[in-house]
Amino acid sequence: MDYALVAIAGIAAIVAAAAWGPRLGVAAPLILVVLGVVYSLIPGVPPIDIEPDIILMGVLPPLLYAAAITVPIVDFRRNLSTITVLSVLLVVVSALVTGSVLFMLLPDLNLAAAIALGAVISPTDVVAATAIAKRMGLPARLVSILEGEGLVNDATALVLLRTAIAATAATASGADVIAWNAIAAFFYAVFVAIAIGVVVGIAAVWVRRRLDNPMLDTAISFAVPFIAYIPAEELHGSGVISVVAAGLYSGHQSAKAFTAQSRISERFNWRTVQFVLENGVFLLMGAQISTIIADVESDELPIHQAVLLGLLMTALLIAVRYVFVWPLIFVMRRQQQRFEEQDSMLSRALERIQGMVGGSDRFERRRQGVERRIDRRRNDIVQLRAEGLGWRGGIVLGWAGMRGVVTLAAAQSLPRSTPYYEQLVLIAFTVAVVTLLVQGGTLPWVIRWTGIRGSDRVADRRELATLLEEMSTAGVSVLDAEEVTVEGVPVDPAVVERVREDTLLATQSAWERAEQADQDDALANSPHQQYRRLRREVLAAERAVLLDARSRGSYPSRILQRAQALLDLEDARLQQIDTGGRAEE
Repeated sequence: MDYALVAIAGIAAIVAAAAWGPRLGVAAPLILVVLGVVYSLIPGVPPIDIEPDIILMGVLPPLLYAAAITVPIVDFRRNLSTITVLSVLLVVVSALVTGSVLFMLLPDLNLAAAIALGAVISPTDVVAATAIAKRMGLPARLVSILEGEGLVNDATALVLLRTAIAATAATASGADVIAWNAIAAFFYAVFVAIAIGVVVGIAAVWVRRRLDNPMLDTAISFAVPFIAYIPAEELHGSGVISVVAAGLYSGHQSAKAFTAQSRISERFNWRTVQFVLENGVFLLMGAQISTIIADVESDELPIHQAVLLGLLMTALLIAVRYVFVWPLIFVMRRQQQRFEEQDSMLSRALERIQGMVGGSDRFERRRQGVERRIDRRRNDIVQLRAEGLGWRGGIVLGWAGMRGVVTLAAAQSLPRSTPYYEQLVLIAFTVAVVTLLVQGGTLPWVIRWTGIRGSDRVADRRELATLLEEMSTAGVSVLDAEEVTVEGVPVDPAVVERVREDTLLATQSAWERAEQADQDDALANSPHQQYRRLRREVLAAERAVLLDARSRGSYPSRILQRAQALLDLEDARLQQIDTGGRAEE
């Protein structure tokens, strides 16, 4: 009963923090960490001591999946090199630097165990940083890099942690054992995880597209992250990467594989799950402080010294991150300077390809494929050049290195026989809380101080209007035949004109003002039935253009997502009308 009351109070705290956080100008995760700490200091409250496996196997997979299905794979691909540097190389170097310092400062701690803790405190948390970044309106590319880094770096850290734990019994050759084992284990884990994740994603999409019920569809999606995670872990791969791969594939395929109602239902349900889990784990972090402190044996290393070591590790992590970020920003700027030359070269190549004439269908298909790849690369260059990051972006990217609950859960998964075990957990907790409160609390001020600006809203509106115009042109072309028919039945010209007028409307309010169909009309070929069928054909043509624009990468992902949301709303409205009509019949 006590824990039930605690859970109810926790839900209330999560909702209150989310509601009041924006008004206070503070991200909800920061408020929840403080509330958790306050709870842990109240005398007589039930102690919170959660097994780390519950977090790593029960909470982490759905959190990562919920984030992955919303990450545009186009943005992930465009920023893959930057994401790889931050989520792999930076994590490894951070683990080695912090682990080496701990090894020198703690005489009874062997190198493997020290690097294990370094791996624990190295990955950043995607939730707090992106929540603040989106609220403050940071550039879309910067948000994409932070999201991609947060999705992948947990895998690097957990693989390195697993390898370091296996090498804790090594002696003087421990460093070589860790290095070679970590390299081999990482590539094996990535290969196995990607293979399993893609297979699970393909299977899940195949099953879900055959379910004509959004409730069943969403229920299947709830199982996907665990179906991807568990086999990968059993085969000693990275369950994290497997979940991310399955989520990226499912999210990318949803536009053409699922119904609009299923996408809307999945989006809403997963957003709710993500909201409760991600905020709940921050509340849990703060609530565990009293349990962690109570377990510390002061004879080996006093509490205040462990906290000071945590502060030292925090400073080292920030310094190492900036050492990586500044050269990375410089390289990105140099790439932008070469974009002009690459764009000119691709334009010439495209002209040559378009000038080729072949007699066979196979040649024509290959030529069109090459044209599409060149066109996609040119659009990548346009978008990357438009969303370049300068020194302002570098400052924000370097400061957005908050740690989260994975750090604390992974620290508690260290073997109990590890020297200074309780102190190491406290060090990890100190790093997580300090980065969340200090870096997270000051990140809005840093963003304002740098003066960095997000996307131009006026330009976004123009691009959205341009894309909608392309879609509407394709949709209206369905209506340009001399005699428009639906399923072989001629359509009333008045209905055609109604569909034409609705198709040219480009705002959500216009969708909502569309005339409602007469639910009582049971005639299959009535004007209302013809209107809905014809409207669906128009929507199908518009969606084909949208999918083509997405595959070519010719518009920013945020523009494509807004356009898809408009189509989904109208498609779901028509589907709901048809469902209601059949139910009444």
